[in-house]
Amino acid sequence: MSEPLVIVGNGMAAMRLVEELAQRALGRYAIAVVGDEPRLAYNRVLLSSVLAREVSHDDIELKAADWWRDRGVTLLYGRRAVSIDPAIRRVRLADGATLPFSKLVLATGSSAIRLGVPGMDLAGVMTFRDLGDVASIESSAKPGSKAVVIGGGLLGLEAAYGLAKAGAQVSVLHLMDRLMERQLDQRAATMLKSAIEARGIAVHLQAETAAIRGRKKAEAVVLADGRTLEADLVVVAAGIRPNIDLATTADLDIRRGIVVDDTLRASKPDIYAIGECAEHRGICYGLVEPAYEQARALAVHLCGGAVSYPGSVIATNLKVSGVSVFSAGDFLGAAGTEQIVFSDAGLGTYKKLVIKDGRLVGAVLYGDTIDGLWYLELIRTGASIEPIRDDIMFGRALAERKAA
Repeated sequence: MSEPLVIVGNGMAAMRLVEELAQRALGRYAIAVVGDEPRLAYNRVLLSSVLAREVSHDDIELKAADWWRDRGVTLLYGRRAVSIDPAIRRVRLADGATLPFSKLVLATGSSAIRLGVPGMDLAGVMTFRDLGDVASIESSAKPGSKAVVIGGGLLGLEAAYGLAKAGAQVSVLHLMDRLMERQLDQRAATMLKSAIEARGIAVHLQAETAAIRGRKKAEAVVLADGRTLEADLVVVAAGIRPNIDLATTADLDIRRGIVVDDTLRASKPDIYAIGECAEHRGICYGLVEPAYEQARALAVHLCGGAVSYPGSVIATNLKVSGVSVFSAGDFLGAAGTEQIVFSDAGLGTYKKLVIKDGRLVGAVLYGDTIDGLWYLELIRTGASIEPIRDDIMFGRALAERKAA
């Protein structure tokens, strides 16, 4: 008999876990995937491309319905799980149905943070986190409308890019002194700001939102320094918060996210968590690749293999507002590190490699990111770069050819 395995969450982490399990032990588990959203799992990284009308909703679907069916997966999407009873090993859904489980995986993701300022409940104030948000923004973002995006991190800039491509007049407000401060150093962030402004998007740094003003609908954003920006719509992209409400019903250990060990197991037997809702060694990852690495490790564990997930090297390799950026590891450069820097403003290229004890420990690239994944491999493996140090800045092909 197949063991009942319930996965709560029908996003990218859940899809990858099913894929990994199917490759290792198809038929061992009778898998049910439960998700709030009324659609198949899709690629959230491409939400800005949907908003910009560069791709359709269907284009970002990860797997077709028959892919799930061929792997024996029962899909219960558009249905919300509301509680877990670990004693009798059942998950209760909002419609009253219950699902038995031998193993339970929480892949509930995260939600957009809504700021604690007046006016957040006005019409026209939206978040940017899923396809439902995209639909709401699309209905409000008419050509020539004034849009204010609160947040100059990855999601905020993606929203701004999509809105601008849709014809809106866009302003970005960011609390920090540089854009994408978690992924870029000062020089790369400055170059990104210039590129975004060249696309007609206004960027305001060190801009603290004090209130959103309007009667029933948003009309303006008021800053702490007294400035006011007119707005027909406001998109809040000021960060994310792990979805832990379901985990609390099972009395699992929770800090910022659901606490898991190196096998991704939560604090009660046979309950696991992966992706943005999980907290491993004090870290909640908000990126896709760590979720995939966790899914891979958990699949090995669930199939009886020995595994110890050590954590992930945080890396970003994306197009932001049409500009390629990459960062990984200690890209800022802690004490005891040294840096190799290459910059060509004319080509719009910037590279910084951070080295410690003869090994690559961090990198940030702007414009030319073709060698980003190679640098990430060097960071992850900790291999000595001494044989290629003179040429490492110029890419893998040249460095390896000269070292041969």
